[in-house]
This record gives sequence, structure tokens and C-alpha cells, in this order.
Amino acid sequence: MDIELKKKKYILPRKYWPWAGGGLLVIVILVWLATSNFSSTLRVDRRGLNIGTVENAQFDDYVSVDGSVVPIQVVQISPEEGGVVLEKTVEEGVHVKKGDVIVRLNNSNLDLEILNAESELAEKQNMLRSTQLSMEQDNLNNRNEALQLKMDVQTKRRAYKHQAALQKEELNSREEYLKAKEDYELAVQKEELIQQRLKKTNELNRSQVAQMTGDLASMRKNVELVRQRKAKLDVRSTIDGEIGLLDVELGQSISPGQKIGVINDLSDYKVEAQVDEHYIDRVHTGLQATFEQNGRKYRLRVRKVYPEVREGRFKIDFVFLGERPKNIRTGQTYYIDLQLGEAKKAIIIPKGTFYSVTGGSWIFVLDKDGRKAYRRNIRIGRQNPQYYEVLEGLEPGEKVIVSGYESYKDNEILVLE
Repeated sequence: MDIELKKKKYILPRKYWPWAGGGLLVIVILVWLATSNFSSTLRVDRRGLNIGTVENAQFDDYVSVDGSVVPIQVVQISPEEGGVVLEKTVEEGVHVKKGDVIVRLNNSNLDLEILNAESELAEKQNMLRSTQLSMEQDNLNNRNEALQLKMDVQTKRRAYKHQAALQKEELNSREEYLKAKEDYELAVQKEELIQQRLKKTNELNRSQVAQMTGDLASMRKNVELVRQRKAKLDVRSTIDGEIGLLDVELGQSISPGQKIGVINDLSDYKVEAQVDEHYIDRVHTGLQATFEQNGRKYRLRVRKVYPEVREGRFKIDFVFLGERPKNIRTGQTYYIDLQLGEAKKAIIIPKGTFYSVTGGSWIFVLDKDGRKAYRRNIRIGRQNPQYYEVLEGLEPGEKVIVSGYESYKDNEILVLE
């Protein structure tokens, strides 16, 4: 007797099994990736690591800079007049007083200008003298003519009065009387005309002499200015100081305003320093700083902050507050602590080379047994030469790796061996 075999039924037909298996494999891989949080583990040698402790301690807000001593003022040596170097009276490093001659120049064109100006002045003076003599001669002639006309008026007046008296007595002719009267009136008119001419001539002469005198004064001033220009061929020191640089040679042609050297004002000193641009918003005039020299501490103040940034650094000038070192010399280097703010309690970690990779945005933190280190996001605030201030992400007592991360910057977990 035959037994009927019943065909087994499956939830999923056999023909779909390969597809289901592949889908299940994909799900397993996705679950594994999700549970592992994409982390990658790397084994590292503990002996090559620098491990620091997170502390809640006082944070001193300062930055250390190298300062170089320079004179308080450097004055440029530049001639006002150009010429050829005739003599160099001092050498570099020599102390000079204000007004001392440093370089003598010669300018033949300027000598020619002086001769021409003096010649024109002499010519103008001779012309003025000649004009004044001519005016004086004309004035004498006019005055003499005026006197003669005055005498003529008096003579004609007498003749006219005489003829008028005779006319009353009818002892002369009418024609003689009229002629005497006309002669007298003509003489009076001539005298009035000569007086008017004298007045006009005197006014004209005064105006002409005043103009020539003004021109002469201008020429004298011009000659004096040219002579002063010649005096400026002696290049003199404008301050008491030390010749720091003098770049001239005998026979060299120098242009007006050309820099030929500098004078260092040694009445005081300042300290120049270069600061990382990271601090450019925090450094300003008035901040104080200190440095130690031969066991003594000296104080400085920021006098000037230069706005230009070059190669990631900007320049500042310090001046001394109080005592200066006794052996201070130009070019000396001082290691200065520039105070940026008040000291206060903060979460801090030691400085390290990890910062160059992370920029302070994350760090490797050791677990409690110190066998593994996990990557953690943090936020760093201020920094000084020894510590970083941690604003968030770390707690006091935790251990962190502060050495460089170049070899494992893409890993999430480090296993310390």
C-alpha cells in the first residue's frame, strides 16, 4: 500500500533563500558597525607617551617672550643738501654731542649759486644807489626851479601892484596895466604847477625806492638762505648719542635726504619682542611684564604694539618701570613674562605637542586602570608657557596624553602596552 508523502511548506520559498541570506549578512554588518561606533583601536608603547594630570589649580595668565635691548630712540642721519663726501670726521661706535660734525660734503653747484646770488645782490645795491643819486639830483633841480618861480611871482606881484596904482591915477596906459596883471597871474600858475610836480615826483620816488628796497631785502635773504644751504653741507648730529651706522665713503655722491647712517640715543633703553599672533587681541599698551637678571627682578611696561603681523608674529616695545640692570647693553636678550590677566583657579592640563594636531578641540583620556585611552572632545581657553586652561570636557584627576598625535590622529582608542 502506497503512503502519500505531504510536501513541506516554508514561510519563504526556497528560491528566495539566497536573497534572504545576503540581506541578513548586510544587517549583521550594519549592526556591528553601529555598535562599534566606527572606532578604530591602535596599540601604542606607553614609554613613548607623555601623560599629564588634569588639575584644578591656579592659572597664571602670562606669556613668555624673548626681548632684545635697543636704544630708546634711533635717529637717522640724512643730509639736507646733496654733495660729494669730502671728509668723514667720526667712525661707527663713537659717541657724539649734539651739533658735532659727522660728515663734510662739497657741492660746486651750490658754490656757483652763492656767487651768482652775491653778484646779483651787488648789482641791485649799485642800481639802488644810482637811482637814489639821480632822484636826489632831480629833486634839487625841481626845488631850484620852484625857488626861481617863487621869486618870479614876487617880482610880478610888485610890478602888477605898481601898474594897478598908476592905473588909478591914470598915469599909464591900459595895455601896460593888463600886461603886468597877466604876467603876475601866469607866474602864480607856474608856481602852482611846479609844486604839484614836486609832490607827484616825491610820491613816485618814494614808491620806487620802497620797491627797490624790498627787492634788495629779498635778495639779501636769498643770499643768506644760500649761505645757510652751504653750511648744511656739514652733516651734524641732532642728538647726543652713539654712531650706530655710518655708510659713506670718501668721494661718494650723496643725495638730499639719503640715509647714510643712524645715531643711537643712549639716554635710555627699550626692549623689543615678537609675540605669537594668537595673543594679538589680548596685548595692548599698558600691560606690565617682568624678567630676572643676576637674581634681581625688573619691571617693564608695554609702550607700543605694532599692528603688522609677519610670519605669524607681531612686534611690541617695552619700556622700563623703575630700575634698569646695571650692565645693560644694546643687543642683550631678556626672557620676559608678559602678564595678560589676573591669576585665578581653573581646570588646567600641561602643555604638549598634541595641540598642533588637535588645535585643542579633542584629546586622548586614559581610563581608570590606565590601560586604554579614549578620544574625547574638549574646549581649551587661555594658555601660558606651562599649562592650557580647559573650559569643558575634562575633570580634575583624569589622565591625558599630551605628547604628539601624528601617528594615531585618526584612531579612536589607544591600547597602552
